[in-house]
Amino acid sequence: MILFLTSSPCTNDMPEGVELPCILNEDNGFVEQLKKHWKPDSRCLIISADPTNYGMNDEMADTFFGAFSYHGLTLSDMVICDDRNAGEIAAFLKESDVIILAGGHVPTQMEFFDRLGLRELIQEFTGIVIGISAGTMNCATWVYAQPEEEGESVDPDYVRFFQGLGLTKINVLPHYQNVKYNILDGKRLFEDITYGDSFGNEFYALVDGSYILVEEGKSVLHGTAYRIKDGELKRICIYGNQIDL
Repeated sequence: MILFLTSSPCTNDMPEGVELPCILNEDNGFVEQLKKHWKPDSRCLIISADPTNYGMNDEMADTFFGAFSYHGLTLSDMVICDDRNAGEIAAFLKESDVIILAGGHVPTQMEFFDRLGLRELIQEFTGIVIGISAGTMNCATWVYAQPEEEGESVDPDYVRFFQGLGLTKINVLPHYQNVKYNILDGKRLFEDITYGDSFGNEFYALVDGSYILVEEGKSVLHGTAYRIKDGELKRICIYGNQIDL
């Protein structure tokens, strides 16, 4: 398995004349790395984070088909897995070369993954897996579901740590450039919530355009990122650079 842990693989900074919702972000060699492992005319499966939002899921499939094609990453098929066809997940996995774990609400997505039995099924997959935001977070062996929606940080029943897919031990916090100053339930998302949760844990905050490539047991961070550990944040990599984790 080739695993890309992304914050967001896309950019809305469109070249003039390109009429697509988005294209892939080429920063930090992401597209170059993807092309190294991409099979011509790949079969792609997107596993939804919101399995009942059929309109959004279909739009997502169309968007990624266009984005991949723009970069010469050819596809023979694009399938979205949600509540319409969840019972076919085992067959979908066997037929796919690329799996996208979509973004969304982390616990909601993990509930769907659990219903699919994805934790067990995906272990035998040998192609490319691309995690996006929540999909990246749920790749971890033990997921840190950073509170996101109003009320979650003060809800005693909200579970912040739970078993994930087990594809990596790395806990990613996506979209750091957008959320680092967020206020949730009257508290600073990072300083007052996440820093406290980091004692005894380690989180990697990625900006969009940065990613972690996991291949043959080796994890390499590409681009700007920060490590949060034991209540402290430290920048560990910058744009255009890479480090082993």
